[in-house]
Amino acid sequence: MLTSVQKEILQSLINLYQNSEGKSIKGEDIAEVMNRNPGTIRNQMQSLRSLGLVKGVPGPRGGYKPTVEAYHNLNISFSNDQFDVSIYKDDVKMEDLSVAKIEFTSIPHPGECEAAIKVLGSIKNLKLGDEVRIGPTPVNNLGIIGEVVGRDDMDNIVLLDTKTIRSIPKNTIEDIGSFDLIYLDPEDDLRYASLVLSENFIEGAPVIKDDYILGMLTLTDIVKAFAKGQENLKIQEIMCEKVKVINKTATLASALDKMVKEHIGRLVIVDEDDRKPIGIVTRKDLIRSVTSFDKFPIETNE
Repeated sequence: MLTSVQKEILQSLINLYQNSEGKSIKGEDIAEVMNRNPGTIRNQMQSLRSLGLVKGVPGPRGGYKPTVEAYHNLNISFSNDQFDVSIYKDDVKMEDLSVAKIEFTSIPHPGECEAAIKVLGSIKNLKLGDEVRIGPTPVNNLGIIGEVVGRDDMDNIVLLDTKTIRSIPKNTIEDIGSFDLIYLDPEDDLRYASLVLSENFIEGAPVIKDDYILGMLTLTDIVKAFAKGQENLKIQEIMCEKVKVINKTATLASALDKMVKEHIGRLVIVDEDDRKPIGIVTRKDLIRSVTSFDKFPIETNE
C-alpha cells in the first residue's frame, strides 16, 4: 500500500514523463513540481524502485521512468499506442494535459451525471466552476462537456458535472460532404463572387486554379470589402490563403478536431490518391450529422 507521498511522487513522475518524449525525469524536477526537498524525493524513489514501480536510469542524462506497473497501481490505462484525448477550457486546448481514464459515477439521465476524469499532467489550472470539453476519445468518439465541481490533486482526478455527453458517429467525410464542388477563379471580381455564393446559398467557396487550391473566400470577406468600397477588387486580392484540406476517408471526429484547432468553418475535401479538390465539408454539415453536437462550439473566422 503506497503512502500519500509516494502516490503523489509517482503521479508527478508520470505527468512529467508523459510530456518528455521518452526521456527520463530527474528527481530535482519532481521536487520542483511538488515543492518538496530533492532529498525526500530520492529517499522515496528507493522504495518505489524496490516495489517495481520506478526504473532508475544511470548517467548524466539519467533519472527515473515509471514502469507499466506504476500506471496500473494508479489506475491509469497504459498502451504502447498513446492517444491524445484532449481537454479544452474556454474552447482552448490545454497543452500538456490529456485524459487517461473516464468513469461515470452514475447515469440516471444522459448528460445529467458526474464524471471522474483521470488526467495526465498538472491539473492546477482547472478551477471549480470552469467549463471544460473533453474528447473525442479514440475508440467510441465520445465527447463530454461539463463543469468542474471537484478536484483531487493527490490522485490527479477532476470531477465534472456533465452537461452534454455525445458519441460522434463513425461516418467518414465521404458520407456527409458536398461533392458538387462550387469554386471561384482568382481572377473573378467580388461582384461575380457574391453572385455565385448567394445563388448557391453558401457562405464560402474555395478559390481554385488548375486543380490547385489557392485560398478561400467567404461572404464575410466580401461584405468587409464592400464596406470599404473595394467591390472592384479581384478575388485573389482579399481571399484568405489559410485553407485546410481533409481526405474523403477521414472520420467526422478528425474533421471536427481540425476545425476546432484551426478556428475555421469549412474544409476542402481532397481525393485519397492525388489530393485533387473534390468537395467541401462545413461546420453545418457536421452539426447536422451529429445530433445536438452544436453544443460543442467551433470558433470560426466567418
